[in-house]
Amino acid sequence: MQTANSVGLVTPRIERFEEPFVLASGDVLPGYELIVETYGTLNNAGNNAVLICHALSGNHHAAGRHSAEDRKPGWWDNLIGPGKPIDTNRFFVVSLNNLGGCDGSTGPNNINPASGSQWGPDFPEVVVEDWVNSQRALANRLGITRWAVVIGGSLGGMQALHWAVHYPDEVANCAVLAAAPRLTAQNIAFNEIARHAITSDPEWFDGYYGRQKKAPVRGLALARMVGHLTYMSAEGMTDKFGRERRHVDENHDDQVFEVESYLRHQGAQFSTRFDANTYLLMTRALDNFDIAADTDGDLCSALAPIRARMLIVSFSSDWRFSPSRSREMVDALINTGKTVSYAEIETDGGHDAFLLNDTQYLELMRAWLNRVQLDAL
Repeated sequence: MQTANSVGLVTPRIERFEEPFVLASGDVLPGYELIVETYGTLNNAGNNAVLICHALSGNHHAAGRHSAEDRKPGWWDNLIGPGKPIDTNRFFVVSLNNLGGCDGSTGPNNINPASGSQWGPDFPEVVVEDWVNSQRALANRLGITRWAVVIGGSLGGMQALHWAVHYPDEVANCAVLAAAPRLTAQNIAFNEIARHAITSDPEWFDGYYGRQKKAPVRGLALARMVGHLTYMSAEGMTDKFGRERRHVDENHDDQVFEVESYLRHQGAQFSTRFDANTYLLMTRALDNFDIAADTDGDLCSALAPIRARMLIVSFSSDWRFSPSRSREMVDALINTGKTVSYAEIETDGGHDAFLLNDTQYLELMRAWLNRVQLDAL
């Protein structure tokens, strides 16, 4: 069923890159594939493109539906489409699944050409720098001369920030949502708990579970439950679930709290669609990101190369990437004379608020994106 202002039915495609790809670790992929969706039309100048950078568990399917039977549209369908904040009547929108992903791009589930077996845990370490460099190769393939906007939330926001810092001439506008210049020790600790849940599963098999025709579904479900809990706020959980209970199923009188049932459902769904090795790879990339690593922690010096017009957005109830972390970036941008807009959205949506239908947030995005002047790029 197509909704109003939808991009409609979309078909992802594979872009194959035959040339060797040198990763930041020094490892080399002999070639790689990226699965991509695009919405809208690239203009003759190649400068109306918007890059969508996905978060930890995201993928290339950001808008529209793959078939008329799809129950849910892409994960950012509320922002992307004709007449929506990321207006496909104006912009050519590019969304891809990152290297190391499990939704079609080259990752641990693919075959290692050197061994003839699944990469599994032997897939090389991937960091934000590698994702951005593969996105640059994709932009060149598609004929994009300069990104009109690079945008992302959470881990996607970190990719957008890396673009603006390291390739300042290739980004006209950059939006960093619910992100931070680096993780806190607490954030790293939560990621380690999630990884430990996976690697402690009896069916982990040191990451070679594919060879056993198994998967650490219990560990992955628990990892998702822990992660999802941190993406919500206390107020939002109370409003949504309170202390209500529900029957485990219609055939039993046993009851659980609604919030227990919700987390179990989230964990069970996630464990059937996401790959455990990919989860470890993505969370380690998140842990390792530090935009000021090359400037001895000096954020002002780190952000000094930026030429893009910046938007930083935080959410009041996001305790995993708190507004104070966004203000760090804003202060550094102001101190180095950059053009920056900042908004803290009042919401009980927690970290996941950048995915939700908050009216103030959506109107902010619409207003900022309406100011993008393609003829000035």
